[in-house]
Amino acid sequence: MALPIMAKATAVWLVDNTTLSFKQIADFCGLHELEVNGIADGEVAVGIKGFDPIANNQLTAEEIKKGEESPRHKLKLKFYAAAQGEQKRRGPRYTPLSKRQDRPASILWLVKFHPELADSQISKLVGTTKPTIQALRERTHWNIANIQPIDPVALGLCKQGELDAAVAKAAAKAAKDGDVMSNEERLKLVSTEQSLHMEPEPALPSSMGGLENFSLSGSSEPKNKKEAMADAESLFNLPNSDADDEDK
Repeated sequence: MALPIMAKATAVWLVDNTTLSFKQIADFCGLHELEVNGIADGEVAVGIKGFDPIANNQLTAEEIKKGEESPRHKLKLKFYAAAQGEQKRRGPRYTPLSKRQDRPASILWLVKFHPELADSQISKLVGTTKPTIQALRERTHWNIANIQPIDPVALGLCKQGELDAAVAKAAAKAAKDGDVMSNEERLKLVSTEQSLHMEPEPALPSSMGGLENFSLSGSSEPKNKKEAMADAESLFNLPNSDADDEDK
C-alpha cells in the first residue's frame, strides 16, 4: 500500500484535527496503532509540526468524513506525492548522504554480476560517476581491498523493478547486436521472475564435448553398424591364455 510523504507529521495532523480512530490513522500512515496512541498522549513525535494531507493533495475532506462516520473505513491515498516525477527523472539518481558510502559496494556488485550493464545504466541506478565505475571495473579504486559487493536493492539505492528493467534493456541490446552468449551469461541478462519460468536447456559440459561421436574403438563414428558390433564384441571375446589350454 502506498504511504503518504511525511507520514508521522501527517499522523500528527490527523490526530489533532480529526476524530479518526488510531487504527485508521496507523493504517493510512504506515505506523503502529500504539505509536499513534503515543502521538495523542504527547509521548511520540514531540516537536513535529502537523502536515496537512488535504492541502498537500493526499486526502480529501470527503474521505476523512467517511472515515469519521465509519471506523471500519480505510482511508485511501489520493495522490502519491513521493512518486511524482519518478518516471520523468533524467540523469544520475540523487543519493542521500547517509547512503553514499554504500555506493562503491553496490557498483562492484553490478560490475561483477551484471557486466553487460553500460556505465550509463549503472550511473542512473545508483547515482554515481563513470570514472568511479571504471575504477571499480579495473580494480584501481583507492579502497578496492576493503570493498565487498552488495546488492544495491538490499542497500536501498535502487528498486528491484528498476534493476530488472535495466537488465532487460541490456539483454534486448545484446540480442539486437547479435552477440553470442553462453547459458550462464543469458541467465544474467534476465530478471529473477523471468528466469524462474525458463525451460532448462540440455547441454554437455565443455569437458565432455565430442563424446557424442566417440566410438569404443577410439576413432570417429564407425562406418556401419557391423563394425560397431565387432568392436564391442572384441572387448569380451578375449583369447585364452596358454595356461588355460594346458589345463584343458
